[in-house]
Amino acid sequence: MDSTIVFRITLFFLIFTSFQVMALEFQGEFIQGHYILGKTDPNSKITIDKKELKVSKDGYFVFGIDRDHQNDLIFTKTFNDKKEKIIKKVQKRNYAIQKIDGLPESKVTPPDSVFQRIKEENNRIGEARGINSNFTFFSEKFIMPVEGIVSGVYGSQRILNGVPKVPHYGIDIAANEGTKIKSSGTGVVTMAESDLYYTGGTIIMDHGHGISTIYSHLQKVLVEVGDQIKQGGIIGTVGSTGRSTGPHLDFRINWFQTRLDPMSVLK
Repeated sequence: MDSTIVFRITLFFLIFTSFQVMALEFQGEFIQGHYILGKTDPNSKITIDKKELKVSKDGYFVFGIDRDHQNDLIFTKTFNDKKEKIIKKVQKRNYAIQKIDGLPESKVTPPDSVFQRIKEENNRIGEARGINSNFTFFSEKFIMPVEGIVSGVYGSQRILNGVPKVPHYGIDIAANEGTKIKSSGTGVVTMAESDLYYTGGTIIMDHGHGISTIYSHLQKVLVEVGDQIKQGGIIGTVGSTGRSTGPHLDFRINWFQTRLDPMSVLK
């Protein structure tokens, strides 16, 4: 074959593959509270609003959009000293607001005697959510951890006796006490507690790159810190422990300290 033709074919191939390498893919909807899975060249550097994201050896990265995020998201991809900027608009959501008046004060504000306990427990939960491991379990599809009626949705907020409370950052799944709970995704247990003040029996699992899942109000906790659990493995049973009014599972997913809508992952 003529050397000129070989050169042109090689040049075309290099240009074509360079274009392919520069492709940046997103799976998920750019909506408040949503989970987004990304794919790029493993040697790329990806930043979102100047925060660098970890990219796996297979090119996966992940991030989440805060419940109340207002601005566009600005991505910068750097590959072979070339920069590409992508801007994504974030759709706003309307959240349910429920007002309840006439409640006893103990149902609205915890007594002073438990403030220190709550603070210490919240710090430990924050530490578990802050883990930035190299696991890539987050790139796999997540499943519903228990069968039941979704009785509470992400983002809703209660105003008790005129006092706005923290929004609900998970989904509540009503089920009979003792119903087995599955691990929504493969991960490693980073917290396994039977009696936290707000959430009672609580399990936190790390799925890599800042993605964690939380299972709360459990009757029984059947795993220990450090256990690696495959997707679908039984980790506990449904209960009504902690600040709960009936048997259910409060299921949550986080990207570091950003709380995400589990339904955006399960769908």
